[in-house]
Amino acid sequence: MDDPRGEPGGVSVIRVKGTIGPTVTQYIQRGLRTSIDAGDELLLIELDTPGGLLNSTQDIVQTMLGSSHPIAVYVTPDGANAGSAGTFITLAAHIAAMSPTTNIGAASPVSMGGAQMDSVMQKKIFEFSESYIQTIAERRGRNAEWAVSAVRDGDSITADEALEINVIDLIAADRADLLAQIDGREVEGRTLQTDGAVPKEIPPNLAELFFSFVIRPEVMLILTLVSIYGILGEVTNPGAIVPGVAGVISLILLLYGVAAMPINIAGFLLIGLAIILFVTEAFTPTFGILTAGGTVAFFLGALMLFQDLPEEMQLSLYWLVPATILTALFFIFIVYYGIKAQFKRKSVGLEAEIGDEAEVTDPITPNKEGRIFHNGEYWRAVMANDEKLKAGETCIIVRFEGLKAIVKRTS
Repeated sequence: MDDPRGEPGGVSVIRVKGTIGPTVTQYIQRGLRTSIDAGDELLLIELDTPGGLLNSTQDIVQTMLGSSHPIAVYVTPDGANAGSAGTFITLAAHIAAMSPTTNIGAASPVSMGGAQMDSVMQKKIFEFSESYIQTIAERRGRNAEWAVSAVRDGDSITADEALEINVIDLIAADRADLLAQIDGREVEGRTLQTDGAVPKEIPPNLAELFFSFVIRPEVMLILTLVSIYGILGEVTNPGAIVPGVAGVISLILLLYGVAAMPINIAGFLLIGLAIILFVTEAFTPTFGILTAGGTVAFFLGALMLFQDLPEEMQLSLYWLVPATILTALFFIFIVYYGIKAQFKRKSVGLEAEIGDEAEVTDPITPNKEGRIFHNGEYWRAVMANDEKLKAGETCIIVRFEGLKAIVKRTS
């Protein structure tokens, strides 16, 4: 007997793996638009995340709650986790499913904000997060009491426990099993026809891949270093072009990352102070005191730079220590000598002869030019002051005006 519901409809699939950030928000929103335009039965989000940014999580949840297009979140593969931000996203789906050996929970806002908070701010953030996740759970008819405990107490449960206490709708062994189980469910006034559907995966586009790479903390640290090295390298070696171009491009990408991520401004200020101390050492040698201070300031600044991010997105010492050492060496061996070179006496051309001694061959008076002999050449010479020089005396070359040397008596 034929199935009166006809052929299964389309299903679009996007995979979210890793921390939740701005590019994940863009990816999910684009996937939803694509699924709607294709006339799919639903959008399937396969999720595996330790957590992420609270702002990005809110944007994703608002998109999901505001959509009448069916959305299913499937925590997969086996061993995956819908932690922290992932809990909010899973609860916000029309259909929430998990693989057998997965986990959900630990949604405390501390793991979604990163930085240490004072007691008043912490209380406000917790109260907001508790009420927010409760609203999401109640909107989707799920266990609001457990949802609040996932925020307040950091509770984490297995897929079996989540199904038992109505946190999720079903457990599926794989994608095909999931589509078979949700077939016939009514979502937003429409009956889903998904059994036997051939899913169409929507991969991240080039921009999403690139910018998700750019806003990784370790990449942002590298961009910070390249922008510093490149711009100062161009300043100390005018005309090199390549360092300047690389520095400016890195700075632009860094500014994008700063705008997209909650970067700690105090960290940037400390890094700026470190640069000032390093450069000042080149002009005012303090036997390494300013260099040591700059090294400490840079390390602390880099450490603070990403402290407002979730723990899984913060930088480890394996990145911070080499970056600090490299920066200190850069300023000691490159910038120091590059700046010194700007004030070094010229070694070629007429400028190189300024300050040299020369022999007077014809007397020089304030009112009469004479001649000097220097480096195997005779030069017309005039006095730079009211003194007189006799033949056979020595003088100092002050400057050149055309083919005439301006001289003064040797002290």
